[in-house]
Amino acid sequence: MSTPTTPPRPGGIANPSAPEPSPADTAAPGVAAGRPDPAHPAHAPARHTVPSPLAQASTPPAEDGERLRRWRLILGGDADGTGQALTGQDRRIDETLAALYRPAPSEGRGAAGGGARGAGLGASAPSVARWLGDIREYFPSGVVQILQQDAIERLDLTRLLLEPEMLAAVEPDVHLVGTLLSLNRIMPEAAKDAARAVVRRVVDDLERRVEQRTRSLVQGALDRSARVQRPRHHDIDWNATIRANLRHYQAGHRTVVPERLVGYGRRRNGVRKDVILCVDQSGSMAASVVYASVFGAVLASMRSLRTSLVAFDTAVVDLTDQLADPVDVLFGTQLGGGTDINRALAYCESLVTRPADTVLVLVSDLFEGGIRDEMLRRVAALRRAGVQVVTLLALSDEGAPAYDHQNAAALAALGSPAFACTPDLFPEVMAAALAGRPIPHETPRGAHNAG
Repeated sequence: MSTPTTPPRPGGIANPSAPEPSPADTAAPGVAAGRPDPAHPAHAPARHTVPSPLAQASTPPAEDGERLRRWRLILGGDADGTGQALTGQDRRIDETLAALYRPAPSEGRGAAGGGARGAGLGASAPSVARWLGDIREYFPSGVVQILQQDAIERLDLTRLLLEPEMLAAVEPDVHLVGTLLSLNRIMPEAAKDAARAVVRRVVDDLERRVEQRTRSLVQGALDRSARVQRPRHHDIDWNATIRANLRHYQAGHRTVVPERLVGYGRRRNGVRKDVILCVDQSGSMAASVVYASVFGAVLASMRSLRTSLVAFDTAVVDLTDQLADPVDVLFGTQLGGGTDINRALAYCESLVTRPADTVLVLVSDLFEGGIRDEMLRRVAALRRAGVQVVTLLALSDEGAPAYDHQNAAALAALGSPAFACTPDLFPEVMAAALAGRPIPHETPRGAHNAG
């Protein structure tokens, strides 16, 4: 028997064909507990197989009732054919999900009529705020963020985010920050403090996650870039020295006789490398703008780097003087609009004073609205001058991005690797670029690596 065409609803409803959990598992995620595990296979949009009539006939009545209850929660409607009534917390979970996925016919951009039961969130911030409280009660943070994003997109609740009481109720995440930044120009003054508080929570969390690893890898790369071939004894990098002299291994003596020594050299004070982050702030790059701002602030805090942050659409704005606080950087961006990469690169060229010691990171999906041939000529000129140019098609954990394949291939041919980068990989990318090593690539599934 084929599976129902209705996709599984969020919240981790278990497979109706699965056996009822044992008493030892009662603390595990599940609908009844209201705390589903997003990593559980049952939460993925997989196809659920309906048990055969023979299997159903041999199912004890208690298990059969549990299976019907699960099907009822998955199908999400009174006329679902199960004949199963929901009570207690099951009923409240069903009503919470129905408000989003089965709204009243007059609500939502995708709402359809036809007499099906509908709940809806209504048009007022208080009702939405209550709904946000309900989903936080029944589901873990990861699922809450998905439901919030679906509510904003499906029911067109963007305007309610301009109300302070609404902002106080949401679960902050990177996607919500992107939405708030896109509303920055029309946000009333009464809501701006609440919006900054939401953005601050997300930024502080991201900084805690990435700062230590970024500083460690980047500083290590800078120290190793100062290697000399005649180091003092206490400056010898023994691991690098052994690797460089393995061909001189003396089997009889079971030792390596080094022909040359590799050392770190003495640490130099002051700026050793220049980093320019050139970030596309068109609407499709919202998550990348958030991560780039956080990483820019971390890099700017390192005294051995001179870090610049440039944001662009069809205009260019230099946000370097705001890098001390990534929240200020984010509220200095203007998400949306077109894209003129050529103009942005022209401005970045003016910032280059030491080409051989400069890394330029272009974060863009490469959908160029400016002069394409001129953009490519600028990249070629930067490369000839000695600037290390790296193109990130996205800086986020959202998976395979949409981007201009032709431009990505053209940049790669000029020696500027073009690839999508996750926040976890970015510190390694920066460390390799600063040290002059090959850039590590991590291509999301379904994306083409142009590097």
